[in-house]
Amino acid sequence: MRLRFLTVVIPLTIILLNGFLGVSQIVDFNRENPYKKVFVDTDNFGASYLDTLETSYPLAKSDTLKFCMLNDLAYYWHTRNLNRSMHFTQIGLDMASKKENTLWEGRFQITQAAVLLRMEALDSALTILSQAKGKVNENDLPFLYTQMGYVYERKGQLDRAADYALLALQLGEEHKDKRAIALAYSDLSNLFWKQSRFESGLEYGLKSVAVFEELGVNDLDYDFTLYVVGNNYLRLKEYEKAMNYFDHSIAIGERYGFYNNLSDVYISKVDLYTYLNEFGKASVAAGNALKYAELLDNGFMLMRSWLAIGKLQNIQGKYISAIESLKKSIAIATDDFGDGYFLSQAYETLGKAYAGNHNYQEAYQAFAVYDDLKDKVFTAEADQRISLLRTEYDVAQKENTIQLQQTRITKQQLRQTLIMAFVFLLLLYLLLLFKAMKNNRKKNKMLEKQNQEKEFLLKEIHHRVKNNLEIVSSLLTLQSAEISDKKIVDAMENSQHRIQSMSMVHQKLYQENSLSSIEMKSYFFNLSNYIVNVFGVQGRIEVLLDMEEIELDVDTAIPIGLIVNELLTNSMKYAFPEQASGSVVVALRKTGDQLFLKVSDNGIGAIVNENEIGTGFGTKLVKLLTRQLDGEMHLVVENGTAVSFEFQYNKAA
Repeated sequence: MRLRFLTVVIPLTIILLNGFLGVSQIVDFNRENPYKKVFVDTDNFGASYLDTLETSYPLAKSDTLKFCMLNDLAYYWHTRNLNRSMHFTQIGLDMASKKENTLWEGRFQITQAAVLLRMEALDSALTILSQAKGKVNENDLPFLYTQMGYVYERKGQLDRAADYALLALQLGEEHKDKRAIALAYSDLSNLFWKQSRFESGLEYGLKSVAVFEELGVNDLDYDFTLYVVGNNYLRLKEYEKAMNYFDHSIAIGERYGFYNNLSDVYISKVDLYTYLNEFGKASVAAGNALKYAELLDNGFMLMRSWLAIGKLQNIQGKYISAIESLKKSIAIATDDFGDGYFLSQAYETLGKAYAGNHNYQEAYQAFAVYDDLKDKVFTAEADQRISLLRTEYDVAQKENTIQLQQTRITKQQLRQTLIMAFVFLLLLYLLLLFKAMKNNRKKNKMLEKQNQEKEFLLKEIHHRVKNNLEIVSSLLTLQSAEISDKKIVDAMENSQHRIQSMSMVHQKLYQENSLSSIEMKSYFFNLSNYIVNVFGVQGRIEVLLDMEEIELDVDTAIPIGLIVNELLTNSMKYAFPEQASGSVVVALRKTGDQLFLKVSDNGIGAIVNENEIGTGFGTKLVKLLTRQLDGEMHLVVENGTAVSFEFQYNKAA
């Protein structure tokens, strides 16, 4: 009885505060700030949080506080149950309309659009966001633009999605809204990933992670950004880093119940485990992806989960099972599904499954749908142009038909005249041909002489360029002797080495037969001997050339020469301290239209560490030259240092 008495006299606020876990940290109407917004003032998003808001918001004393709590309740339910989220959103809309509060009506519409988006009602979401834009404040616009970007992304209009992400970023920077900036970076990262520009995607994803971590709150969008960064690492084949980001995302998602993010991450982990040939783990991940998609009752997640399962079964050679899984994926994607990106993947994978099962007719049909969807996603801007070209083509065809008929009539009339004139023209042609042959002989002799003169002049130019570069090098040497600052002297010496590497290219051009290409093995031999002599390490450090004779054009040879010069110089300076001995290996090979360059040493393995990347001029120069050659650089520091490059080599004909 005493306990009942105590329960009766305790104020209602205290009952609420103690009725749910963590309530005292979130809602207390006796405080000056009665409501701590989750992921803003607190990260307490436990299992009871939504129940707490549902019970507490009707007791709020002001409409503003009531609307704020109800909107959070509606928005955060969409991570767990879309129908429940829409229920509370509709309550908020009705209350705001009844109170004639246009601002909060617009904010509830943004939440409503976020839910409709995940219910695959893309056009409705876009319409409601357009209505909300005229009702909310300017500081609400970044989040509104983010949702509009999501809609256009789902509709396959990646260019418009990027426009809204950039608008959100611009407003975030103007208002110094770090969360808006982080969201915009995250969205751009995801869009770059969809466009297969994974390095750009990774760059923006890491920027977003840094801003989120500066804010210090592990919210829904930070969790999603970890997933996006993992996706970019996955496509860049950095599997360990991808796994780390996926695991981090899962830890947050499971802690807070972010079912949508959990389904996303497990879908990607299916791909990751498949790449690693760990099919058992991939199957477990697929089951988890499906589980969370079903909990959320989200068709988009269900479709992608079955797609991931179909991909896995394809890799395992289980084509019949893959076909069934992919049919389920496609069946979930209704006519207004909108996302041609993932739907195209489903049809592509289905085509592969049919082909693997020798159902070639069905495979052809699936690939045809895939091609159509892919064109819509990645060449949307070209649709109007293609239609215009088709119209122009039809008109041209009709004009050609008319012209052809007129030509036939004219030919019939002129046929006899042409036959008579043919013999005369033939004789005239033979006469002109004879005279042309005589003139060609004279011209050929003249051209041969001119070519010899031009070749001589070109060699002389290369000779003079080489001499001028050596003069510049000598001037730098003289200037260095007058300078006592070691950093400046080092910089000038490095510049001498770079100039010398270019000078050697011009020296080979005037010494060898070809004026347009360089034989790289002999060039590297001369360059390495020069660097060994400059640093005085003969007999202590050996440079080995692991390559066949390869000829490269000048525009490619000079940047590669500068890259090798930088790396050899670094090895001489840092890889073998205290008079240590060792070797440096330079390897270059050409496969098809790709060049593979690798410079490795067996030194102490600390020439460049991760903290130093991008800080020195030499490193910046190597990265700049790598981008100039449309290449990629990979650094491995283990039992020495190895830097490898992949370049696209499209030599002009």
